[in-house]
This record gives sequence, structure tokens and C-alpha cells, in this order.
Amino acid sequence: MAAGEEESREYLRRHRLPELLHRLGALLLFHRPERPREFLIQVLERVKAGRRAEGEYPFLMDEANVEAMFSLLDVLGQGSIRPAQYREALKTLGLSTEDLELEDDVEITLHEFKE
Repeated sequence: MAAGEEESREYLRRHRLPELLHRLGALLLFHRPERPREFLIQVLERVKAGRRAEGEYPFLMDEANVEAMFSLLDVLGQGSIRPAQYREALKTLGLSTEDLELEDDVEITLHEFKE
């Protein structure tokens, strides 16, 4: 791999740009605003304010949406889901699963899912 390409990959990783772009795309598809550019500007301004602790970070889903997603994954209504389902849900939401260490035999409850 060329040095320039490696530097570019490191830059993207360090600034978590793929995650940001994925999240912005997910927000666009979820909200489908009439003016997408203005919507993205507002979201990025909220991200900036949230990082300065001056505002709320823009979330894709509210608590009711998260509960609905969990219930879709918990088809049998057992009150828990498997780690594989949890990982896929996080990926769908554009969240990283790199640091997620879960044994395959644990069960994820709604409370854990929300966290």
C-alpha cells in the first residue's frame, strides 16, 4: 500500500469520517427533509454544539424508536436478543461495533440495548 493511501486511511480513521458520513446518510434517509443540504448543515451545527456541551447531540432515533427496533428483533417476546442481532442493529444505526466484546451466549436486554 502506498504511503499516501495509508496516510489517507489513517486520517479517515482518526477523525471517524466514515462513521460520520454513514450517520449523516442515515439521518437523511430517516427524516427525508425537503431541503437536504440545509438539514445537513443544521445537523452538523448541532453536532458541533453538542461537542462543546452547548446542545443536544442529534440522534437518529428517539426512545420509542429504539424500543420498537428491539421488539422487532425480539420476535418471540423473550425480553432479550442475541449478540449477533445486537451487532447488526448497531451497524444498521451506523454505530461502531469494533470495541464491542460480547460472548455469544449472553443475552442483551432492552435496557442494555438502549444504553
